[in-house]
Amino acid sequence: MTIRCLSSSFPVVLRCLGLAVAVSAPLAFAQVSMPASFIETPMLRDEVNAKRLPPVRQRLPETPLVVAMDGKNAETGQHGGTLNMLIGRARDVRMLVVYGYARLIGYDRNLTMMPDILESIDVKEDRIFTMKLRKGHRWSDGQPFTADDFRYFWEDVASDKDLNPAGPPAELLVDGAGPRIEYPDKWTVRYTWAKPNPDFLPRMAAPSPLFIFRPAHYLKQFHKKYNPKVLEAEKSDPGKRGWAATHNREDNMYQFDNPRLPTLQPWINTTKPPADRFIAVRNPFFHRVDSNGRQLPYIDRVAMPIADGKLIPAKAGAGESDLQARDIQFNNYTFLKKGEKAGNYRTLLWRTGQGSHFSLFPNLNVNDPVWRALFRDVRFRRALSMSIDRAQVNQVLYFGLAAESNNTVVPESPLFKKQYQTQWAQFDRKAADRLFDEIGLKRGPDGVRRLSDGRPIEIIVETAGESTEQTDILELIRDTWRESGIKLFSKPSQRDLLRNRVFSGEAMMSVWGGMENGLPGIDTSPDELAPTSQVQLHWPKFGQHYETAGKSGDAPDIPEVIELMKLNEAWRTAARDAREKIWHRMLAIHAEQQYSIGVVNNVMQPVVVSNTLKNVPEKGLYNWDPGAFFGIYRPDTFWFAEARRN
Repeated sequence: MTIRCLSSSFPVVLRCLGLAVAVSAPLAFAQVSMPASFIETPMLRDEVNAKRLPPVRQRLPETPLVVAMDGKNAETGQHGGTLNMLIGRARDVRMLVVYGYARLIGYDRNLTMMPDILESIDVKEDRIFTMKLRKGHRWSDGQPFTADDFRYFWEDVASDKDLNPAGPPAELLVDGAGPRIEYPDKWTVRYTWAKPNPDFLPRMAAPSPLFIFRPAHYLKQFHKKYNPKVLEAEKSDPGKRGWAATHNREDNMYQFDNPRLPTLQPWINTTKPPADRFIAVRNPFFHRVDSNGRQLPYIDRVAMPIADGKLIPAKAGAGESDLQARDIQFNNYTFLKKGEKAGNYRTLLWRTGQGSHFSLFPNLNVNDPVWRALFRDVRFRRALSMSIDRAQVNQVLYFGLAAESNNTVVPESPLFKKQYQTQWAQFDRKAADRLFDEIGLKRGPDGVRRLSDGRPIEIIVETAGESTEQTDILELIRDTWRESGIKLFSKPSQRDLLRNRVFSGEAMMSVWGGMENGLPGIDTSPDELAPTSQVQLHWPKFGQHYETAGKSGDAPDIPEVIELMKLNEAWRTAARDAREKIWHRMLAIHAEQQYSIGVVNNVMQPVVVSNTLKNVPEKGLYNWDPGAFFGIYRPDTFWFAEARRN
């Protein structure tokens, strides 16, 4: 049950994935022999006895994924209980897909890529991917999961002009050309590109993954090709929502807000929004089992009450969550430790893997021409960076436990160089002032520097309004920038509003985390370092231009950004030694150019865990991609002690 990478001899983890660092804990999940028998889930026993559900062996694939627990990092458990987790907004119900982390192929806790939903995958030359499904695997409603679900995605969703006017996802195009897809039998799917596609596997393993399949048996009823009544209804009522909009609304595999949509995740959302509490129940056809023959997940239900994000640390400290890291910051750690005994929980500290825990993103595509010209002047970005006292931020907010750094790879990455971490990141007010003066930003009578058109330099930094920690950091930056003649104002809003303002060019500067993967190796795609997505807050219109093949957005017109684009494309077909050189050149450009201004990384993440919840690692990696936060530790293997199972 391993990936067979036939194009080279170096390890799968490096060649197929590119991640070079493993979490210190040894591998706890391994493939073992099939259990001799299977144990019926108590929650489903009545349904089975009433013949509304088949018995457990008939609900499993012929070859389920058998997860072995080694007794040290994880131990076999018992069924039952409800896992309580707080969320800050209704949209966070999608965390069930992130944490559930059922993927065709995914990372284990050592960041090695392994088949999951797939029984196996064969990779040749980074361009031919033959995927074998598990015979007998079923969707959560009991319908077969087969190659037809892959065919429906490609032919009837990705390639349908009504559903996807821009065409198939960019990850499925290589030099603008899509794959040749074959379906040799019901259990085999083969994707073939003319050239290598190194993004294919990592995107399928992502926390917000590329789903290359759909529950065809469910969605066909909303598709004009399969249901003539769809178009008839549209013609009879022109003012009604079109069939494509209806199909897209029903097809929310990641958003997870459609309880009717069949899933392959360990839990099924049963609550339709709007709601103030979401309930998910176990998937009776989930494909994983433990070595004792118990079908996973162990836990029967997941409850996700919505709470104000600012109140979540207090609620977690009161014992209202069994597993909580979302909306909790490091500055909550002391408070949470004090409440452990009364709340019957423990507070763990997991390391993070982002290139920067907090980054400032000057918008190089801002609408205002004066601000746009200033942000594109590398001297201004460097001066802003040198006007930040990172040591003060580290001591005041993180007790000196974080690393003061640019937004770059962390020391555990083989690509790390001290220069990338520190260049233009040392607090040096005199050097910063010299650059501000060199640009011609003269101080007014109030000490505030002026733009070329006479306006005071007042930078409005927009945030998603979700973190008091961001506010605290901005307060410290505000003080040191003011001494250099730069005024800073923070403007909290909401995540979607923030992104829309950045995309439209209205926001001049924003705050977010840095590189999602601060642990890359040579064979990790460097696309985060080039304008490849609209969601990149420092050059959204450049990224949009790339994503839409030039149909929208703006073409990059900055020499170093153009070089980053060319390097990113060259990496895709380069030999390994050339890939290493490309990575270092791209990292060097970012350190020199300061397109995003990192402050600290290696910040520890508090994780609140009920004392009754088992198999949660004492030490772990809390990261979006790779990691899916809790996902790589398989929450379907978490279980409750006796008192909480009933």
